[in-house]
Amino acid sequence: MTDRVLILGGRGRIGSSVAQDIATHTQAQITITGRSPASEKDMTSPSGGRMQFLVLDLAEVDKLREAIAQSNLVIHCAGPFHYRDANVLKICIEQGVNYLDVSDHRSFTSKALKYHEEAVTAGVTAIVNTGIFPGISNSMVRHDVEQFDDAQKIHLSYLVAGSGGAGITVMRTTFLGLQYPFEAWLDGKWQIVQPYSEREVVKFPSPYNNSGVYWFDMPETFTLPETFPSVKTVITKFGSVPDFYNHLTWIAAHIFPKWLMQRRSMIEFLSHVSHFMTDVTNNFSGIGVAVRSEVTGIKNGKQAVYCSTLVHENTAVASGHGAGSIAQFLLAGKLKKPGVWPVEKALPTDLFLKAMANRGMNINHNWL
Repeated sequence: MTDRVLILGGRGRIGSSVAQDIATHTQAQITITGRSPASEKDMTSPSGGRMQFLVLDLAEVDKLREAIAQSNLVIHCAGPFHYRDANVLKICIEQGVNYLDVSDHRSFTSKALKYHEEAVTAGVTAIVNTGIFPGISNSMVRHDVEQFDDAQKIHLSYLVAGSGGAGITVMRTTFLGLQYPFEAWLDGKWQIVQPYSEREVVKFPSPYNNSGVYWFDMPETFTLPETFPSVKTVITKFGSVPDFYNHLTWIAAHIFPKWLMQRRSMIEFLSHVSHFMTDVTNNFSGIGVAVRSEVTGIKNGKQAVYCSTLVHENTAVASGHGAGSIAQFLLAGKLKKPGVWPVEKALPTDLFLKAMANRGMNINHNWL
């Protein structure tokens, strides 16, 4: 019997990349959803006619429930997740259907994790944050932590060139992340951090090399300390290429009045202006992504540092590989872990490395 995968928000740049990955690596029948009818461009894929489209708004709960009930796996790609509740996950648990998402915000992740016991009881495997960051980045950290006898510090940095090829939703996510201070796990206690503060120049692989990154609130800012309780510090920083975008973002975070940044109309204005600008700068910056995981800890009685790096030419495609690879393992029965989990708790390192190799995602590892 053919597996059926439902991808909510499948017409977006990331959702369509997830669909392409699943079409390439599985034989599943794929249904992608959007709030308006599909164009011919939406349905162009290597799926051999295995992809279909469904007009669906997440507010249409009865129609959503029916679509979920007819599926073996649901993948939630309808961001930005700042505004989302966990209703899709709740319905999946009620219907006994496995669930993935590409969520990237602390509030949504917190809502989803509260359904852990219900998912365990229902035998549903639900994995959140499965894109590139969070997602692949979390699995890179897990791999690095596993190299130590006692891991103590995680420093996770991301860099996105231009728009990342991921559309205006990513712009919204960036500006929404500037609205409020957040808690980070530093020196064994939760401390308040200002968004887009404490610029740090980090060495990424070519072509990005030394690039500026800033504090940014991500789900892994709080899931990694819980997953790896020996770790006393978790730093998550983000930056853009070209560098002048970092300075513009810093101004939005620190100069604009907070009440203004907390208005949805302002977020929309900044997102559209930024997207217009990246349409120009993408031509020379590209739309790639770089991830750098650095873990400090004790190995054979001595302090050591281990680093993993990844570069991909298209941020949206990389995110598709992250979610698509986990979907592949779920559909094949290679990954079964009832409950609601951040990706670093659910995906074994051996499966992760195999998936990345099969997709040509070259991760470099080395002791510093």
